Amino acid sequence: MCYMRWTRPKRRTTQEEGNRHALSPASIFRILAAGITLCTVLGTASCFGASSEPDQPTAPDAPKEQTTPINVVASVNQWGALAEQIGGVHVKVTSILSSTTEDAHTFEPKTTAVDTLQKAQVVVSNGAGYDSWATKNLERDTVSVSAAQMVGAVEGDNPHLWFSSDARNAMAKELADTYSRIMPKQRKYFTNKLKAWNRRETVIERSMKEFSDTHKNVSYAATEPVAYYLLSDMGLSDKTPESYTQSISEGSQPSSKELQDFQKILEGHQVDMLINNVQKAEDATNILTGTAHKSDVPVIDVTEQMPADSKSLISWIAQLIKQMNEAVSSKDDATSSDSDVSPSESNGKQPSSDNPDSDSDAATPDNTGQTDPGK
Repeated sequence: MCYMRWTRPKRRTTQEEGNRHALSPASIFRILAAGITLCTVLGTASCFGASSEPDQPTAPDAPKEQTTPINVVASVNQWGALAEQIGGVHVKVTSILSSTTEDAHTFEPKTTAVDTLQKAQVVVSNGAGYDSWATKNLERDTVSVSAAQMVGAVEGDNPHLWFSSDARNAMAKELADTYSRIMPKQRKYFTNKLKAWNRRETVIERSMKEFSDTHKNVSYAATEPVAYYLLSDMGLSDKTPESYTQSISEGSQPSSKELQDFQKILEGHQVDMLINNVQKAEDATNILTGTAHKSDVPVIDVTEQMPADSKSLISWIAQLIKQMNEAVSSKDDATSSDSDVSPSESNGKQPSSDNPDSDSDAATPDNTGQTDPGK
């Protein structure tokens, strides 16, 4: 086997070694260009030896809290009144519907009403299919507060939720929480307004319980189930013919037989009162109220929107409770006229006469303070 012999390379001279390490003009240019680029990236000061403290990160400016009143728009004035009670001076409430002559079920908002809803910070609606027009095409940052969502009601359920104590309490709390998120510095103010409202609500709930305890087995029939939740909270039983209620709920006119069955109930004094929705004045309701009057059955008129002369949602409900108490008490007086007991004693304990709006908190704004762009 033949191996190749390794030969030591020839040693370079000093001049040759120097020439080997010398840079060409092209190499020098590339190095300078790279240096300039590096200075641009790192900053001029670091390249030229300038001594300076590194920039300290600046904290972002804290968002300024809103100081102007919260723009609140309610679909109907009964919820608008509640929204105003909870918000006080820190809200500006506009109610789209505030007239007892308009039906929220069939209401079609005009352009001005749509614009008002789209500019709202908070939209307060009933839900359950009652006012679906109020929550269409809202801005992304608009807060929606719905009574139906608060209590789990869906379309097809009885939508008259403002007459439910559960819905009122849930809405009051949700409104206070919503306002507090928008104006955190006013949280204590909204909490105090909620507490004041709770005291007023407690008064009418006590009145309902006293009514139930005082008047046993009280029944009613209704031209429309608008006050169903209120009457249920008061312990009254509903004897409205089911087929009639079904037709009304479906938006149909009752048949002649359904009307006749209803009239028999009134003529036979099988109920203690007739609840009449005056916003649904039709031939059928006129026939039923006429029959009730002829048969000496008390008629209690109810509206869907809060009447203009009511100071608040609670005072409106308190007035209805008072009317029903008087109607039943009058009937009790008539049936006990042969008794030796005086009329004032025959009724037993009377529901509380406390004024739900007499709380020491700021006075409740009346309904006339709410604008109505829906007109």
